[in-house]
This record gives sequence, structure tokens and C-alpha cells, in this order.
Amino acid sequence: MSLTIHPILQQSFATIDQEIGSHGFTADQYAVVRRVIHSTADFDFQKLVHFSPNVVPLALDALTQGVPIVTDVNMVTFGIQTVVHQTFQNPVITAVDAGQNPPPGQTRTAAGMLKCWQQYPDAIYVIGNAPTALLALCQQLQTQPPRQPALVIGVPVGFIGVIEAKTALAQMTIPQIRIDGRKGGSPAAAAIVNALLTLAWQRCQARS
Repeated sequence: MSLTIHPILQQSFATIDQEIGSHGFTADQYAVVRRVIHSTADFDFQKLVHFSPNVVPLALDALTQGVPIVTDVNMVTFGIQTVVHQTFQNPVITAVDAGQNPPPGQTRTAAGMLKCWQQYPDAIYVIGNAPTALLALCQQLQTQPPRQPALVIGVPVGFIGVIEAKTALAQMTIPQIRIDGRKGGSPAAAAIVNALLTLAWQRCQARS
């Protein structure tokens, strides 16, 4: 199975390469940041994307091993389905679909995220929309430290609860890719996953 990179995407990457200027990212980190910039047309993400130590190699190993990917909302799921299918065909689970009839005071995404964590504690968790889901996951992980996800991508967007949720993630030692501040969103979350999947696939192809 081949991974298709559309010529327009390649041209867009070339434009970003020309305009971004100097940066301190590794080649793999830059591939992630470049894809986020491509999905948003916003060069501010060059300053906002944060990588925990050694997170990209850990993420590539997890994806290659076929670990499940848990997203917060359908928009993220839709954004990664094509590349998942073209590469490792990891199971993709959408938390909001698992969060039917949440308890009082809890959003569907938060309730669904906690249900998914109970079933897939070692998964990759991708939050691009719902800060309540990210905060609920962080609070749960603080009470269950031995059970650590392979990776948390915490990039919700908005004004209410976003900074608090990202701050909670930043204070944890779990492998993470985070977008600081209010910016982020489902397109950025999907871009990060797709960039990691592409890197993992290219690494496997180079070894074969």
C-alpha cells in the first residue's frame, strides 16, 4: 500500500519552507509543525507547538505498532481517516460517540473520553476541540499514574477552559504534543496525527 502525497500539498510545503525562516525544530518536529501551518495558514503555530522530550520517536513507535487512536470529536476522526487507512490502519475511536447520557455537569466529550481511557489506557489521545475532554483525561491520569497513554495531543481551541486544560497537560510528564494558548482546533489536531503517521510510514518504508 502506498501513501499518496498530493502535488498541491507538496507545493504548499515548499512555500512554507521558503517563508518560515529559521527555527529550532528537529526534522521530524518540523514535519509536524509544517503540517499544522499548512492546515491553518497560520505561522503563529511555529511558536506555539510544544513537544515533550523524545515524544516523536515514541509516537512513531506506537503508531507502527497499531495502537488505537482516540479522538475527542468526529471532525478529528474524519481528518485522519484517509491517512490511517493508507498506513497502519490503527483503530480510531471517537470519544463523543461513547459519551451518551453523561452524568450531570459533565460534557459528552469528557464522559466519552473517560470511558475510552478505561478501555484503551495505552492509546494515543487526540483532543482538538473539547477542553473539557482534555481536562478530564488529565485529572484521571493524575489519579492513575501507572497507566500512561502512548501520547496525548492536546490542542483544543477556544476561550473557556482551554488555557486551564492545556496547563494541566503541561504540568504532567506524559508524552505530549501541545499547542499553547487559545489556538488549536480539530484541523490542527488532525494535521499532527497525519504528520506522525506519514513519518512513521516513511521510516518503515526506508527500513524495508
